[in-house]
Amino acid sequence: MQEFITLLNDYILPLNLKSIGVAVLCSLIIGLERQIFGKPAGIRTSILICVGTYCFVSLSTSLMGATTDASRVVGQIVTGIGFFGAGLMFNNGEIVQGVTSASVIWMLAAVGSLVGFEFHGAAFLITTLTVLVLLGVDFLERLGTRLKSGVHKDRNGDEENAD
Repeated sequence: MQEFITLLNDYILPLNLKSIGVAVLCSLIIGLERQIFGKPAGIRTSILICVGTYCFVSLSTSLMGATTDASRVVGQIVTGIGFFGAGLMFNNGEIVQGVTSASVIWMLAAVGSLVGFEFHGAAFLITTLTVLVLLGVDFLERLGTRLKSGVHKDRNGDEENAD
């Protein structure tokens, strides 16, 4: 029986619970920030993107051999996530909206890739950096009107910030 479980873990199931937990936790942290502020790509979407990316990368690393190359899988993930993120962006007059959400999805795929290659510490570091950027820039924008000029201007009738 033990041999069967070992065979199952080594050859059929390239995933492990620790890595799945890291992927879920990292994406939950990022998704929670998005959901609290009412932005697209909340908790569910974040977890699904990160865990899905982890699965593809983990599978590719478990199949590495003479004919496989994990970097090709990562390259396809980057391309696919780019198209997915592009679907979130739209033009609203002079403003392109959804760029930050698309960027967050890109970061979620990066975190999932890091977890797939078992760089758990780096995944937590990038998760922390992502949330700090999202919260920090939002905080700075509320403090300084200078950061809200040009295309970043608040469109709620605040014309004094226009250059």
